Amino acid sequence: MTLDLPQPVFDANASGGGFGDLPDWDLSDLYPSADGPEFAADMAELERACAAFAKTYEGRLGRQDAAGLLACVREYERIEVIAGRLMSFAGLRYYQNTIDPERAQFMGNAQDKVTNATTPLVFFSLEFNRLDDDHLARLIAANADLARYKPVFDRMRAMRPHQLSDELEKFLHDESVVGASAWNKLFDETMAGLMFAVEGEPEELNLEATLNLLTDPVRSRREAAAQALAGVFEKNIKLFARVHNTLAKEKEIHDRWRKMPSPQYGRHLSNHVEPEVVEALRNAVVAAYPKLSHRYYRLKAKWMGLGKLQVWDRNAPLPIETPKTVDWVEARKTVTEAYAAFDPRMADLAKPFFDKGWIDAGVKPGKAPGAFAHPTVTTVHPYVMLNYLGKPRDVMTLAHELGHGVHQVLAAGQGELLSSTPLTLAETASVFGEMLTFRKLLDGAKTPAEKKTLLAGKVEDMINTVVRQIAFYDFECKLHAARAEGELTPEDINALWMSVQAQSLGDAFEFIDGYETFWAYIPHFVHSPFYVYAYAFGDGLVNALYAAYAGGLPNFQDKYFAMLEAGGSKHHKDLLAPFGLDLSDPAFWDKGLSMIAGFIDELEAMEA
Repeated sequence: MTLDLPQPVFDANASGGGFGDLPDWDLSDLYPSADGPEFAADMAELERACAAFAKTYEGRLGRQDAAGLLACVREYERIEVIAGRLMSFAGLRYYQNTIDPERAQFMGNAQDKVTNATTPLVFFSLEFNRLDDDHLARLIAANADLARYKPVFDRMRAMRPHQLSDELEKFLHDESVVGASAWNKLFDETMAGLMFAVEGEPEELNLEATLNLLTDPVRSRREAAAQALAGVFEKNIKLFARVHNTLAKEKEIHDRWRKMPSPQYGRHLSNHVEPEVVEALRNAVVAAYPKLSHRYYRLKAKWMGLGKLQVWDRNAPLPIETPKTVDWVEARKTVTEAYAAFDPRMADLAKPFFDKGWIDAGVKPGKAPGAFAHPTVTTVHPYVMLNYLGKPRDVMTLAHELGHGVHQVLAAGQGELLSSTPLTLAETASVFGEMLTFRKLLDGAKTPAEKKTLLAGKVEDMINTVVRQIAFYDFECKLHAARAEGELTPEDINALWMSVQAQSLGDAFEFIDGYETFWAYIPHFVHSPFYVYAYAFGDGLVNALYAAYAGGLPNFQDKYFAMLEAGGSKHHKDLLAPFGLDLSDPAFWDKGLSMIAGFIDELEAMEA
């Protein structure tokens, strides 16, 4: 068991920008301040506790009885909470302003100290995995409290064939701060510092604001944003190629030493999902490209009166769509009412996010782009980050990230080691929250044009979640396979990107010169290789769950809450059995894809 610090699944007050009073984080539930005694005391306690843990247990795990092993695991869990709290605070401060040198230095120093402090713990998973199977089974059978941790033990022992020597594992632990972690920070700081001169805009824009223009109703503004993005990415493409070359090579080296059968295998292990399940998902989505994205984008080109769509038309509003700005109060009301209509408990769980400074919503200089819900640690609470710009899609993002937050709050009861949900299931509550919000809006549609706009928006979101993410996954598979053969030029990477874009988007599109560099800004490729299929996984799963809910499955809400409360304590087969769902069924994914196709059928029928 290696120490797994919480990750984001992504102090001036933000101006409302016409969206109302946007909230900022209050991080004092983690620590009152960066320079206060509380942070320093926990860092000192982490160092003391890790050293004491190693002194007590290193070389002695095999001699522990059930009570002794339980005490060991519980102390490890307590240490993980301390380390996770420290790094959550440092990381969230950094994400608020990644170009602030003090915050970057503070996070870097915290990371160094936590890495050094936790080095003595490396022995634990290595020694634990050397325990005899029968011996461990007897200990688990003898103690119900210890048996609770069996899912954690099973995940640890799945890594047994890929474990290196104790000395090498300690080296890799120490070296991590100047490996992938350092390249991640370089990527984040570079992205946060990029500014884009968009033709027609009065001042330069950051990445988030420039990407936002790609959904502007005015086509010339969208085109200007796309051209500005392409120009800046091209100027920096050598740096981004270097980041990807280095990270892919480092991963190849680690995978080779660990005897991983493929670059994707480590992700499948950490997601507790069988490779064949992921392959079935990927194949089902790729086979469905013609009836999903290809068909929808041909419809969209017709609606927009265009022979071909350009990349800046992909997320454009429809011509019949009335431009709408949603203020923060309305966004909150829409999402919480959708949650409450499903079950009042959902809205109650969402309330403190709004009222207690658990959301940071405004767009600010240096703030990390995108959105995420960070679980922090189970003894505190999650924090949600948005870059809220008042678009209807931003309301869906709020619904999505709040779903993560609710899931993380519910799973916290499992404790630090059992609360973490594998990525394949981590998107369930978030995508379900989006679906609840969408259905509420659709039911309230007053005109055919409003219904069409909502349906088209949902189809686009689902295509972005399923088709686009599987195309991203294929790009990563190609990238890592090619890097294993040698160094890649920026042009090599560009060509891989374009191969999956053309295949997934279809013949309705033309691609501008410069679009070949748009792989450069996707953070998942850098931070979490092969993460992206989890989005498609979650969408397909939620479509099946929602069909069970809409079909009147008895006690659905209670079953749903039980699933979220389970966190990472159960395998997907056991979690989904109460709903009558089985991900290992090859036909499972086709059911979810059929829901998207059904929405497109409705849109085509509106044309008749």
